Amino acid sequence: MRELSDILIAWYEEHRRELPWRETTDPYAIWISEIILQQTRVAQGLEYYRRFLKRYPNVVALARSTEEEVLRMWQGLGYYSRARNLYAAARKIDSVYGGVFPTDYDEVRRLPGIGDYTAAAICAFAYGTPVAAVDGNVLRVLSRLFDWEEPIDTSGGRRRYVELAQSLLDRQRPALQNQAWMEFGALQCVPRGADCAGCPLQQHCLACKNGSVAERPVKQGRTNVLPRYFNYLRIRCGRTLLLGRRTGNDIWRGLYEFPMIETTEPVDFAALTCTPEWRSWFGSVDRYRLTDQTAMPAHHLSHRTIFANFYTIDVEEFSAALSGFVRVEVDALGDYAVSRLTELYLERIG
Repeated sequence: MRELSDILIAWYEEHRRELPWRETTDPYAIWISEIILQQTRVAQGLEYYRRFLKRYPNVVALARSTEEEVLRMWQGLGYYSRARNLYAAARKIDSVYGGVFPTDYDEVRRLPGIGDYTAAAICAFAYGTPVAAVDGNVLRVLSRLFDWEEPIDTSGGRRRYVELAQSLLDRQRPALQNQAWMEFGALQCVPRGADCAGCPLQQHCLACKNGSVAERPVKQGRTNVLPRYFNYLRIRCGRTLLLGRRTGNDIWRGLYEFPMIETTEPVDFAALTCTPEWRSWFGSVDRYRLTDQTAMPAHHLSHRTIFANFYTIDVEEFSAALSGFVRVEVDALGDYAVSRLTELYLERIG
């Protein structure tokens, strides 16, 4: 155990990337970085991290903002439940802990949006708590090092990996070793094309010895990705557009979008005008003018692939049936948080 720790830490000190969240023990700043990086590459997340801390320098500033503004700051990162949970957790810290980030692992773990890994990372990096932070990179390294066939995407499998990582933890240097494990998986023991010949753990790696590196880690099953068909109506009256805010438990909850008709299969514009939603908004009379149609590339999410068409519809006035939507001046559109899909469309049309 000690030899592994020494090798990893020596490698880390030579190869580590200089990242701002590694230069602080502030649990708030570490928490923000961990949430941003959950589903985001470091190169993209870095700028968001800096912007977020500039706008919300501490947990109280975040708690006393609004969810809508937080979502706007998050726009482009995707997986918006992260932002909603971030805001909810900040409000809890403000109201329950007086604006001071909790130090106990179990209390940190009970905050909204914080799982076992994130709680471990915060406590290890901020407080030196001897707890193993096991992310996807660490799972990959461990599965290869010990050549385990245990799937990493089952609750039982993950629990075994966490127990293994905890048994290997250098309790005198938990923050440093955790960072070393994670960085080693991110830069050296990568998913494909790992440089095993130049790996400092080669002599200890059972998967390398057994020729099974490409087969590790094992995953039990694939996510069932379903298609969805979104037809957006960019309804325009002069310089005014309509937006609606998504509610319920569907994707992009809390974000704004143009009036949308979802269909069970791809449809053309003529078929779209026969849907109940269209009839409700426009009636049976042609009181509109179709001025543009844009088909977007397939937009891939973790469990869904969105096939979207955007139609620009010019009207002389908004009907009473459209009164439930928010009227927004074209120049103010950027003040509203929208999905990455809508953002890409707006970038396309300029």
